[in-house]
Amino acid sequence: MTKSSTGRITSVITLTIATVFAGMLGPMQSLVNGRLGSELQDGHAAALVSFGTGLLLMLVLVLSRERTRHAFIQLPNQLVRGDIPRWNFFAGLCGAVIVLSEGVTVGFLGVAIFQTSLISGMVISGIVCDRLGIGVPFKQVMSAPRVAGAILAICATLLVVSPNWSAPHMIALAIMPFVGGLMAGWQPAGNSEVALLSKSMLVSITWNFLIGFVALGLVYVIRMLTADVSFALPQVWWMYLGGPLGLLSIALMALLVRGLGLLVLGLASTAGQLIGSLLLEVTFPAEGTDLHFVTILGTIVALIAAGISMVPARNPDAPQSRASVSEVQHG
Repeated sequence: MTKSSTGRITSVITLTIATVFAGMLGPMQSLVNGRLGSELQDGHAAALVSFGTGLLLMLVLVLSRERTRHAFIQLPNQLVRGDIPRWNFFAGLCGAVIVLSEGVTVGFLGVAIFQTSLISGMVISGIVCDRLGIGVPFKQVMSAPRVAGAILAICATLLVVSPNWSAPHMIALAIMPFVGGLMAGWQPAGNSEVALLSKSMLVSITWNFLIGFVALGLVYVIRMLTADVSFALPQVWWMYLGGPLGLLSIALMALLVRGLGLLVLGLASTAGQLIGSLLLEVTFPAEGTDLHFVTILGTIVALIAAGISMVPARNPDAPQSRASVSEVQHG
């Protein structure tokens, strides 16, 4: 083995380990938002705080530079004109649903069940979007391995929620992140189109946060007008870290993908999410929950399902696409 090939292998191993650790930021964000929801006794308010902190940070970055500031200011006019299909501008709604589900469900389900249900939904969403050509240059055939990946994803969700069959409200809570994952397939497609239009991924991410925050804010105002709801900010400093953790994860993935490619990045980051969720479940368990063997088994099955779904299907009519679960990152 030559010195250059040895160096390349060492580099890939190092970057892969770094990606696993970067993937762990997702469960950390879920834990923070879940604890925030419990602290405020309102998952909706927790989602507003998480999106709000992320939006503030992105606005500072984007508005401080003339080129990105101009591109960001132009987006509303481009939306009205329909320069790209208008649905692309509202991909942030998906992130809003996922962050809302963190605030509502993590305090009851725990991080492990939440992350497994979310990723299982993302696996199925990714397979369907690949088949329909949403967010990828070419459609992927619905091959036997990909169908198996979708079935395994459903099995993973059923496994992690199986200890709660006697508690229907817990099953309903677990469905929420699963549905959020199902919606997530079109988010990177929309964000990518906005990034191409504005010539800046920073602008696209900021717009994504803005749409999610506005949607959550409008619904919260309606709640305040129609019910006895009042907004309050948390008193603990680390409960404001949900948004920044999401941004840090996005930034690290953007850097690491250059050295690994989408397939390895997707597998490593998904492994990091699932491993991190189990570690956090042991270290910071949700009140009244236990880590069951089937939860660990379901996590492993979800990782296998994600790995199968990320392998491109061979299409004789077009080059292979390399879309991955790692592209489906919420706000």
